[in-house]
Amino acid sequence: MFSRLFSRPKRSLSSLSEQEVLALAISSEEDDSRIYFAYADALKDKYPESAKVFEDMGEVENTHKTMLIDMHRRRFGERIPLIRREHVSGFPARKPDWLRHNQSLDAMRREAEEMETQAYNFYVEAGKNTSDAATRQLLGDLALAEQGHEDIARLLTDKHVPEDTRKKEDETAHRQFLLTYVQPGLAGLMDGSVSTLAPIFAAAFATQDTWQTFLVGLSASVGAGISMGFTEAAHDDGKLSGRGSPLKRGLACGIMTTLGGLGHALPYLIPHFWTATIIAAVIVFFELWIIAFIQNKYMETPFLRAAFQVVLGGGLVLAAGVLIGNA
Repeated sequence: MFSRLFSRPKRSLSSLSEQEVLALAISSEEDDSRIYFAYADALKDKYPESAKVFEDMGEVENTHKTMLIDMHRRRFGERIPLIRREHVSGFPARKPDWLRHNQSLDAMRREAEEMETQAYNFYVEAGKNTSDAATRQLLGDLALAEQGHEDIARLLTDKHVPEDTRKKEDETAHRQFLLTYVQPGLAGLMDGSVSTLAPIFAAAFATQDTWQTFLVGLSASVGAGISMGFTEAAHDDGKLSGRGSPLKRGLACGIMTTLGGLGHALPYLIPHFWTATIIAAVIVFFELWIIAFIQNKYMETPFLRAAFQVVLGGGLVLAAGVLIGNA
């Protein structure tokens, strides 16, 4: 156990031989090519033009890998040491495929740029810390190769994804974001904010006990969140509607429903009844206007109409809760 705690599982760059640095470059090029091919496979149905970009970038990485293998064969022979980026401290890591599976198009583009930039920066810094002239030359050549990758990526994007196509793909990605996250999240926020008003304020005015009111609000919020989350996830698998992962939609809806109710339940942790009630009412006011703002910004609902619908509906539910509590 202690040997594991005090051992150094990663080697420093300075401890690598020229052969090991070359082997590391080969494995890194192979990893990056696999990532680009995986992106291409994930995008080919919805974004065929961007998929072609990543396909070509993967081919470029494979070409560089072949060149590096030929160099290794000439200098060191056929047997390439097993060394990967995770074996070397300071080397930029790559996420496994299962963490990339549901990335957006923009996220893939950003990560591709970061991959090339990180690799370039790594080779430049590694060269500065290397005293051996031959190794420094090798790292410099690799840095130039990575810089060339950025230029190639830019050219490939210009070739395969002209401005109008990229705009269309961005609109498709934005629409998917709305369907998967904003729409179910907004539905949950509205339900959690509005539907819990009556039970919370009814309990508040009926008991005038802040702790009991908080418990009612907590149970109503959590219960509504669980119910809304399961309903959203179960009623549509997203395959026909194109609304995306049911798990993501269910989480977005359930979490926002719970937060919507907790917003005006938490003030009742304050022992003084009227202080807690006034703060809760102020929070309700802001919650309703936030809902109207989100409807206007993302769902393109005219702001005045959204405000009228949400504020009127919320006001009626709040009034019902107060009247029932005072009955």
